[in-house]
Amino acid sequence: MLMMAPLKAAVNGTKRKVNGVADTPSKKAKSGDSILEEYGIVDRQFYPPEMQNERCKQYATNAIERPIEALKEAQKETRSERDKTQVKDAVVHWFKCDLRITDNKALHLASEKAKSRGVPLICIHIISPQDYKAHVTSAVRVDFVLRTLEVLKEDLAHLDIPLYVETVAKRKAIPNRIFELCEKWGASHLYTNIEYEVDELRREASMTRTGAENGIAVHAVPDTCVVAPGELSSGTGNQYSVYSPWFRAWVAYLHTHPHQLDLFDPPNKNPEDARRTFKHLFEREIPEAPENKKLSGEEKKRFRSMWPPGEHEARERLGKFLSEKVHNYADARNIPSGNSTATVSAHFSSGTLSARTAIAAARDANSTKKLDGGDKGIIGWISEVAWRDFYKHVLAHWPYVCMNKPFKPEYTNIQWEYNNELFHKWCTGMTGYPFIDAAMRQLNHTGYMHNRARMAVASFLAKDLLIDWRMGERYFMEHLIDGDFASNNGGWGFSASTGVDPQPYFRIFNPLLQSERFDSDGVYIRKWVKELEGVTGKAIHDPYGRKQAKAAEKAGYPKMCVDHKESRERCLKRYKEGLGRDMA
Repeated sequence: MLMMAPLKAAVNGTKRKVNGVADTPSKKAKSGDSILEEYGIVDRQFYPPEMQNERCKQYATNAIERPIEALKEAQKETRSERDKTQVKDAVVHWFKCDLRITDNKALHLASEKAKSRGVPLICIHIISPQDYKAHVTSAVRVDFVLRTLEVLKEDLAHLDIPLYVETVAKRKAIPNRIFELCEKWGASHLYTNIEYEVDELRREASMTRTGAENGIAVHAVPDTCVVAPGELSSGTGNQYSVYSPWFRAWVAYLHTHPHQLDLFDPPNKNPEDARRTFKHLFEREIPEAPENKKLSGEEKKRFRSMWPPGEHEARERLGKFLSEKVHNYADARNIPSGNSTATVSAHFSSGTLSARTAIAAARDANSTKKLDGGDKGIIGWISEVAWRDFYKHVLAHWPYVCMNKPFKPEYTNIQWEYNNELFHKWCTGMTGYPFIDAAMRQLNHTGYMHNRARMAVASFLAKDLLIDWRMGERYFMEHLIDGDFASNNGGWGFSASTGVDPQPYFRIFNPLLQSERFDSDGVYIRKWVKELEGVTGKAIHDPYGRKQAKAAEKAGYPKMCVDHKESRERCLKRYKEGLGRDMA
């Protein structure tokens, strides 16, 4: 995920008409790298030019070592050295996207290691402005994380465990700074949970080796997924690239390894002298957001009223969902106005709630211990949570999806459009398609969008507007409070038909039919598109086409920016051309 460049004028200042739709020349009109850099799809401050398709195939066939394999190799080669490293004056746990004390594997292991030698546990979290920029982390998510750290600091303080939070300006300086802190505190063991993005896996592999060479045992453990990447494989020994058989294997694995759903205890209380020894750490405050991720005063007030932080809030939301809503989930989950989902995605992405805790709680709320049996609402919700595991498995096995490439590299040949005017209409919810506009306005106002709406707006951008889906992927990350690279990338790949297990490229959502099916009475539209509050009946889905044009025009609501039928024909033609070139 990469930072968006400011919107620019049409490429070369020229436009052309395709089936009546104005668009700009595709990236093929200029060099591929220059167009990707111009539109912020590749941020060259942190990343190299776009990878060639042949290199993607080498990753897919294991001709190039995957970053997760590099980490496993580093752990294997240093195991002996790490195992014999004696505990010194303290043990450190490094919080990343696991901001909770309950059911946190690395934190639990660190606590047990500290307890075994009667030394204190110290926790750290590093704020990295460059990581935020490189990963396109939204300001609202940064704010949520910082507020969560306040809750986490208080929870740990009750156990006499300090939480040290520091801002490190350069992302490449983070490993050395952590080692410096370990040396300062006399810590010879560092624990952390694995993140599966490419840079993070490579960093942990390097830290594992560097630590072993300098007397610090680095323990990076799998915890983000319920079933760790690499544990599941098809009958041919390959990683699954289709969700349904993967999910069956995931369920079967958990049925035969039920202990994988056992939760980890919170950390032990520190020795009594920890507060005196590390008084300065307990007194240290959580830093403010970096300048590049600050919210305005109005935004802080708005988002904080919607999104209380911390694991206590996460467990409360989960409990309420399982006791009040889950039984109707299968029937109601696709209705954006229905308030029928758990709304815990922000907690999954920041780690205030583990997927393991969620699956175990859902299982326990069911009439059976089988994850694919019993209440259909619970079965459906477990399957939806499992998608998060699936996309992280994909990320680990096909790492080039983290390098601006689609899962299906041949889709790189599709000629996308870079029309700033249409992109701006999509971003601001002014496309003239009420359901699409309602969804985008919900995102911009709340930092959140219902999953059904996410699919609809993603399909609209990629197929009706034919705008490079990576621009939409990036916009989501810039605005979502629950932005998670693997899930966001997977969702966009599905909708644009470029990703793993996607909808076929010839399946193109009709935005009008999506509106009528999932917001039949227009409740969702009227909530977010205030200009249409006065539009009655089924005209809410298409006021200009259903005899209420005057009301819409008077309220300032625009006409449809593209014709769906014409756009569909253009999309099919462009996809066929792109795929045909690669397959010829």
